[in-house]
Amino acid sequence: MKRLAIAVSMLAIGTAGCGSSTPTNPSTFKVFTVQIAPSNEVPAVSNAEQSGRGTAVITVHSDTNTVDFSFSLNSFPANTTVTLAHIHPGAAGVNGGALIGVPGLAATTPLVLANGSGTFLATGVATSATNIANVLATPQNFYFNVHTTQNPGGVARGQLQ
Repeated sequence: MKRLAIAVSMLAIGTAGCGSSTPTNPSTFKVFTVQIAPSNEVPAVSNAEQSGRGTAVITVHSDTNTVDFSFSLNSFPANTTVTLAHIHPGAAGVNGGALIGVPGLAATTPLVLANGSGTFLATGVATSATNIANVLATPQNFYFNVHTTQNPGGVARGQLQ
């Protein structure tokens, strides 16, 4: 599991620096590594998908008002279908509406975890300067989660820290 988290972190950090001829200024981005689990959902997931786990690496860029998402999921039942992923406002134990969505995931374009595992990457996701400032000011008051067809309200969640 640690090797997986390190690999995902390296991928996200490497991706964050790609595509630019100028070096990225470390003061303009913040990387959050978030462990997500069904037990963190409110209420906790208690069906067949409760064994799933994951790691999300979220890079917030204050200079461009963009967010990069890289997440890896494992230990889910075969053919679990991930339909959505978001950053939400909400302290631990509190639900909030979707704030920053991960594009490319939808009921019509899901991530199917054929063997119970899979990864997803979305870079340069635009959002408002206000959203960026709020997340960076109090990251503990925001969480990332993924949604599946079996758990449309969310299947695995973790607080930004």
